[in-house]
Amino acid sequence: MTPGGYFGRALLVEVEGQVAHGSAIDLDQRVLRSYLGGVGLGTWLLHRLAPAGVDPLAPAAPLAFVFSPLVGTPLTTSAKFAVVAKSPLTGLLTDALASSRFAIAGKLTGHDAIVLRGRADVLSVVLVDGAAARLEPAPDLAGLPAAEAEARLRARFGRGWNTAAIGPAGERGVRYATLSHDGRHAGRGGLGAVLGAKNVKAVLVRAATRVAVADQTSVLAAARDLRDRSFGPATAKYRELGTLANLLAFNAVSTLPTRNFTAATFEGAPKLAAEELHELRGVARNSCASCSIGCEHIYSRKGGGRQRMEYENVFALGPLCGVSDPDDVFAASARCDELGIDTISAGGTIAWAMECVERGLLDAPWLRFGDGPALLRALDLIGTVEPGLGELLAQGSRRAAEVVGRGSIDFAPQVKGLELPGYEPRTLQSMALGLAVNARGADHNRSGAYEADLSGELDRLAGGAAHVAAAIGTEDRAAVMDSMILCKFLRGVFTEPFDEWAALLAAVTGWDVTGEELRDTARRIVRAKRAFNVREGATAADDRLPARLLDTPLALGSGRTATLTADRLQAMIAGYYAGRGLDEAGRVRPEDLPDLVLDG
Repeated sequence: MTPGGYFGRALLVEVEGQVAHGSAIDLDQRVLRSYLGGVGLGTWLLHRLAPAGVDPLAPAAPLAFVFSPLVGTPLTTSAKFAVVAKSPLTGLLTDALASSRFAIAGKLTGHDAIVLRGRADVLSVVLVDGAAARLEPAPDLAGLPAAEAEARLRARFGRGWNTAAIGPAGERGVRYATLSHDGRHAGRGGLGAVLGAKNVKAVLVRAATRVAVADQTSVLAAARDLRDRSFGPATAKYRELGTLANLLAFNAVSTLPTRNFTAATFEGAPKLAAEELHELRGVARNSCASCSIGCEHIYSRKGGGRQRMEYENVFALGPLCGVSDPDDVFAASARCDELGIDTISAGGTIAWAMECVERGLLDAPWLRFGDGPALLRALDLIGTVEPGLGELLAQGSRRAAEVVGRGSIDFAPQVKGLELPGYEPRTLQSMALGLAVNARGADHNRSGAYEADLSGELDRLAGGAAHVAAAIGTEDRAAVMDSMILCKFLRGVFTEPFDEWAALLAAVTGWDVTGEELRDTARRIVRAKRAFNVREGATAADDRLPARLLDTPLALGSGRTATLTADRLQAMIAGYYAGRGLDEAGRVRPEDLPDLVLDG
């Protein structure tokens, strides 16, 4: 019997030439209970469907849209889905979460996941309606921003369809191209390039059925309770100012990466701060589908128009590149949306290039820190993959540094090829470990260890055993939230997270699941990610930070410095391996492989 919240099957869509064929993959309860959905189930599907060593941009490389048992319930923030693939930027597993009605409609096609493989002869769109999948040519969408493509597809097929689309960067193979829907983005790791390599501009889904829950009364009661808690103090920051509220706070504690991680405070931060922009530019607040928090803050742009701004895109296109003019940062963020590229990887790669120019390693004298128009020009070169500099930067900072050489890899702001988010590792040493060991690469959403650093309970400037435990704990909590799926902004409303999540899952599915079982599930998902990466060639040498961030003191002002030594980081990595039950090379031990349930 299929548990509540699930259909017990995934749809594999094979795109071949001018047609698409759909076939069902059975997902038994053992698999569903072991991986839940979202990122967890997507990891399991990649193990099963991605040939070992496959090129991420090859037709045989799968791209999975994965739903969760909570999608379609009234539980706040549950209208989310995961996109999972092998990353063209890192060559390893990548996943991204996004919120929109696409999640609800995709689940109600009657599947727990939709997986694409193959390649179309001409630029096309894939439509999934119940058990059927079909391919429709759409060459007229070539070169359009995702939002414009979505509008045309709604006019063509009707408003009953929900769309996930790529921009021109995805079509052109930019390795950090995004996949977008309703103005939101599955951004990191180049998922848009994976879809573009299949010559598919968009995937459209339409609800065709319903999904039952095991205990409707309990689900409704839980939804009311969770909604009430979502209005409390744990989410107040996101409602009032959004994630951009972090900018001044991080600047004050020397953890705002500036000018390609050469500093951790930015003199122009007040001009970009949420407090300033809210007063001068704030025009609206918005919510994702099925969300009661409303963290999205909309600002007016110079010359007209509106722009959604968050901490990560302001950090990456502002302080990291030395740009303090909010009009330039707003314009750069809008350009990334139009092109369909990840703001963090774009900003990190351009900041690296700006430093290369300063050092005489790149011949582009116009590309300088602090120059807003130069930032926009570089984004255009990337989005069009212009021969020369655009083509180089479209590869991401690691690959670009490998081309340029001359020690430039030492200051390329990346881990495993994924550019670092807006957290200075030398002043957040739990986070430093989380960034180094995470399966996706330098990532703040799958390893939110900065929470422990900023809690005041740890010495954030001196990593040790307590920091290891904090990194493992936050990674475990993220693994469950990203698989059930619930928004991370809700994390603070749970007093006993695993027990409370188990209660939600039990009401939906009918399982007698416990908090301890979910802890085991979290560990399984994290191990399965590592196992996939090891299969694809990852080694312990990949669990590291850029040379710039190790053994180089960071000035904090008043004569103080912060240093993360290579030896300290290595000791924490060894502690992480031991805490995860991995071997000394960071691999899943053979006796633990059966627990990953990869055989059924």
